[in-house]
Amino acid sequence: MWWPGPSLRPRTASSPQTFIEAALIEHGIHKGQLSLHADRGGAMISKPVSQLLIDLGVARTHSRPHVSNDNPYSESNFKTLKYCPAFPGHFGSIQDARAFCTTFFAYYNHQHRHSALGLHTPASVHYGDAIQIRERRQQTLDTAYAADPDRFNNRPPTAPELPTVAWINPPTPEPLIQSA
Repeated sequence: MWWPGPSLRPRTASSPQTFIEAALIEHGIHKGQLSLHADRGGAMISKPVSQLLIDLGVARTHSRPHVSNDNPYSESNFKTLKYCPAFPGHFGSIQDARAFCTTFFAYYNHQHRHSALGLHTPASVHYGDAIQIRERRQQTLDTAYAADPDRFNNRPPTAPELPTVAWINPPTPEPLIQSA
C-alpha cells in the first residue's frame, strides 16, 4: 500500500486533511488512482486541502458554481437520512446526533438495498461482493425458472444489473462554453 510519507504536515485529529488521508490509507488508494469531486465549499477549496490532494496524487474536480453535479450516492444518502421516519425534528445534544447517525449510516451502508445499485447495499458494491451476490441471485432465478417457467410467462428472469456509471446531471455532448 502506498503511504504519503513524511513530507506531509502534521494534521489535527478533526481536520479534513486527516479524514481524507486516513480514508486513502484505510482503503488502499494509491497515488494517481483517485479523483475526488467536491462542491466549492470552503474546506474543499482551501489551500491546505488542495495541497494535500496534490501531495497524495489525488486528482481534483469541482462543480461549476450553481450546478448540481455532486456525488449522486452522497446525495441519495442525505435525502434518505432527511426523510427517514425515525429522523428527529431536533437532537438533544451532539452525542444524540452522533448516536442516531452511527446507527443510520450502518443500516444505510450494510442493510438498505438500493435500486440504483441493482438492489445491493453500498457496502457490497464498495467491497466488491456485489458481483458474486448478483451471480448467486441469477442462479436462484434460473433454478426457479427451470422449476416453473409459467410463473415467469416463459421468459427467463434476470437479476438487476450493476451500474457502471452514476450521474445527477449527465454531461451534455455540446460544449459547456458557449460563444457570446
